[in-house]
Amino acid sequence: MATIKKCPRGPGEMKIENLEKNTHFKGVDISYQAEVYVCPECGLEAGTVAQAAEIQKVISDAYRKEVGLLTGEEIRKYREDFGLTQQALANEMTVGIASIKRWEAGAIQSRSMDNALRSVFWNRQRKNDYTGNRQFSISRIKLILKKLEELLGKKLLLKGDKMLFAAKYLWYADMLAFRELKKSMTGATYTALPYGPQLNNYKDLIDVIKKSDETTAEPLTYHERSILQRIASKFPQERMVYDASHKESIWKDKKSGEIILYSESFELTEL
Repeated sequence: MATIKKCPRGPGEMKIENLEKNTHFKGVDISYQAEVYVCPECGLEAGTVAQAAEIQKVISDAYRKEVGLLTGEEIRKYREDFGLTQQALANEMTVGIASIKRWEAGAIQSRSMDNALRSVFWNRQRKNDYTGNRQFSISRIKLILKKLEELLGKKLLLKGDKMLFAAKYLWYADMLAFRELKKSMTGATYTALPYGPQLNNYKDLIDVIKKSDETTAEPLTYHERSILQRIASKFPQERMVYDASHKESIWKDKKSGEIILYSESFELTEL
């Protein structure tokens, strides 16, 4: 432990220690960890202004956790995980940015404001789970299928094709991108159908995809191209990607027509 200063009661050198503390706060008994200076000779405890502020924040978070409110750290983490600035979160909640800053710094939000925070985060989570944290892009679907055709050396978008195999390649591309980059490639939503994972409402999308202009799509990143290369190398034949997708529990365990969530991408086993 670092030596900081002399004890005011004598010559002893005070040292930093993490102590288990208990307090009664807003009618709730709370236990928390506090970092303070302690004199090893007389046991005197002391703290700096910064340490006192940190202890108040720790007590606040301990209280919030005890009564079922989001802690300051949880608010910050959820906000950042969903790509929200403090201002963006404030805008969605129709509150001032100062409120967000205070809650993250230790101020305790009301139950109604906590519910509002959870509503924003829940809606974001649901959206991310359906679209992989990306806006849906038809032209990007076309771009990715064209790249896969190049890597596989064969056509995937054939006349009269129902995307039986193309959709499986797309599904793996989107799921792997979300798993590794926290963002899908196309923003497409996928449904569990009897013949495997498929684009949601694919019958309405096939002709639109074929007619789209892939040159208008956001270019693929190096990491995205690498993912497509891995998929093409793993499944050089269409039947291989079809069979692999049918082994995945995140498809097998779904009812027909049920959405396959992007958060389930971490359960993939075949790639």
